[in-house]
Amino acid sequence: MHVAQKYHLCSEMEKAEYDKHENQIEDDGYRRFLSRTLKPVVAKVEPNSRGLDFGCGPGPALAQMFRECGFKMSVYDKYYADDESVFDSHYDFVTATEVVEHLKNPMFEIERLWSVLKPLGTLAIMTKRVKDLDGFAGWHYKNDPTHIIFFHEKTFAWIAKKLDAQLCIESPDVVLLIKKG
Repeated sequence: MHVAQKYHLCSEMEKAEYDKHENQIEDDGYRRFLSRTLKPVVAKVEPNSRGLDFGCGPGPALAQMFRECGFKMSVYDKYYADDESVFDSHYDFVTATEVVEHLKNPMFEIERLWSVLKPLGTLAIMTKRVKDLDGFAGWHYKNDPTHIIFFHEKTFAWIAKKLDAQLCIESPDVVLLIKKG
């Protein structure tokens, strides 16, 4: 499901919304939230692997948590770490935590992330998923004005098929797409 383009925020208003977030690496609750992506990735990839945190925000907390686990990390964010050179490298894993729901062209970005993954690499996506249309009207997640696209489990199955990936549903909001060797 897409929000009609006429309701998309301009870049300045979108960034202003993100600037309101208080996602601090020292916040134990935020670390627990991010660990929903961290733990399944750490379980799948080799120690000392190299990762990219796509959509890292102003304080790349998830990247820091991976570094604390011994991983080498790069970061990218359209507003806070806009260095396109990260897409010139290849990674053992890529994370996109609470970012795909903000993308105007999500398949372009997912394919770009897929292209920088090494064989057997893992793309971890964390986003709340639509469960059914009946519950959508009352769903809090759709009320964020920066959320412009919503995913269902079937959407991720379609993406996995398109990418020829193995899909692992880790939790109600985390999926892993594993690249074949």
